[in-house]
Amino acid sequence: MSAGVAALPAQELGAILLAIANFDAFDENNDPWGQHDCALLYVGDRQLFFKIDYYDRALVNLSPDASDPAVTIRVMTVMLPEEY
Repeated sequence: MSAGVAALPAQELGAILLAIANFDAFDENNDPWGQHDCALLYVGDRQLFFKIDYYDRALVNLSPDASDPAVTIRVMTVMLPEEY
């Protein structure tokens, strides 16, 4: 998570993480390529953004095949929109 999200009160942070874990409202506005790897969402009045990046197993470069878990490590970042 970004510094801005990490600085939020623990109760709010818990609600944010729960909302992301349960998020399934992907649509053409927040998931234009249909990959379900990023989205904007609201938790209460706070807007948040999450994205998933796909790295090689050494975490040095992008994955050669993001769909193959044998060569990919996924890293999710949760941030405030102004931190993007």
